[in-house]
Amino acid sequence: MSQPLPEDLWPEVRPDAARRLMAAAVESFAARGYHATTTRDIATAAGMSPAALYVHFPAKAAVLFAISRSGHERTLTMVESTIAENDDPVDAMRTLVERFVAWHAKRHVVARVVQHELDALPPEDYRVVVDLRRRTEGLVRDVISAGVDAGVFTVPDVRTAARAVLSLGIDVARWYTPASKPAPTVLGKQYAELVLSMLGHH
Repeated sequence: MSQPLPEDLWPEVRPDAARRLMAAAVESFAARGYHATTTRDIATAAGMSPAALYVHFPAKAAVLFAISRSGHERTLTMVESTIAENDDPVDAMRTLVERFVAWHAKRHVVARVVQHELDALPPEDYRVVVDLRRRTEGLVRDVISAGVDAGVFTVPDVRTAARAVLSLGIDVARWYTPASKPAPTVLGKQYAELVLSMLGHH
């Protein structure tokens, strides 16, 4: 693997061997793409025999689904908790963007796999992930709508604005590297100010 993934990436996944396989899969998918990666590639990168993968996952697609579902579930939880912590739509949007952007910068390798290999998921798994994305976008729309109602945001279309906000954060994973500047948290603050301006807040 080109670089160790953070230990806190999948705290809910047990046993540790499953986490190691997911981490190896992330690196392999990011380097080769999902379709060019074999189960042997994943197992070898995790320091295991090819047969070991099937002890924890029924197929390569199941590993991708575990990675994608976890990433989207954590994003949804972050958005939910941010909204619960902030009654003011401006504060909620600022904090949400700061956290969303920082996560995509810190976890750029995982985020690239999560965002750009969606079409490789089997239909049933794809629907699960799309539902998580839809719920997340709906919450962001709710914040923007609350801001519009309060007179602090001015946007021509709330749905388009919500997608633009999320797209800005997601795109960070496309170009961010460990050598990139500024640091993830600083970048998050800068993006938050840009988003607030985009939403018409002054």
